[in-house]
Amino acid sequence: MDITTAAAVRSTLRVVRPFHTYEGEGFPVRRPFPQPELPLVDPFLMVDQVGPHVLGPGEAKGAPPHPHRGFETIQYVIEGAMEDIDSEGHKRVMDAGEVQWLTAGSGLVHLARPTPELLAEGGPQHLLQIWVNLPARLKATPPRVQYGSPADIPTVTTEDGGARLTVITGSTHGVRGPFETHTPVLVVHARLAAGGRAEFTVPTGHNAMLYVLSGTAATPDAQLPDGHLAILGRDAERFTVEAPEAAAEVLVLAGEPIGEPVARSGPFVMNTAAEIRQAQLDYQRGLMGHIDL
Repeated sequence: MDITTAAAVRSTLRVVRPFHTYEGEGFPVRRPFPQPELPLVDPFLMVDQVGPHVLGPGEAKGAPPHPHRGFETIQYVIEGAMEDIDSEGHKRVMDAGEVQWLTAGSGLVHLARPTPELLAEGGPQHLLQIWVNLPARLKATPPRVQYGSPADIPTVTTEDGGARLTVITGSTHGVRGPFETHTPVLVVHARLAAGGRAEFTVPTGHNAMLYVLSGTAATPDAQLPDGHLAILGRDAERFTVEAPEAAAEVLVLAGEPIGEPVARSGPFVMNTAAEIRQAQLDYQRGLMGHIDL
């Protein structure tokens, strides 16, 4: 790559290694953020990866009923199946390749649990949970759920055949994801062949990052081991990612920063501590609804 081309591509500001924790009923997650050294990447609040792993009979776990207010969640089932239920009356078994985009807004109660088949028989599981913030003017918007099946979510192959891109939301490589978003966001699952490369373009004012789901990836100026997150600079519109030696999978995230104060406590993300206390009180009073199982 010559100097002129390199100057036109975003630099890598830092590479963050993930930490491992447990959520819900005790299922393990790999989380690049939030963590003490990286609380958020505006407008993104969290990325959790569950798996990939193969579960034995009785090993599958879920997330019991829990509230959300003030932000949006993206659940992407890469392998396996999960059942989602919420206090707005939605109930759906999500199979491999499906996405749920949940706008919590003013608040609702949600649960995710393994299907009876996965619980009884075991099997492969690979999920992503991504949280996206809402600006203050939209934190009280009514809750909304959007679902996308594999037939709804476009996949495009780069011209040289080196990368296959599943475009969950936003626009890239001539296709657009199906979900309506409240702020400009790009979410792409990139599957890179050995030696494969993909290039993306977003406005210079947007934040962008690359999270390695599996394998080893690279930007022009950094190596990205499995599970590591690259935070990119805003010094150009274009950025690239490649799999230099073996196949890799990368989550591509970019979005317009909201630029507002963030107050968060567990499942609530607001702008002030007083709003967090009000959210906790509203949930205790049952104002975010109930799930009858």
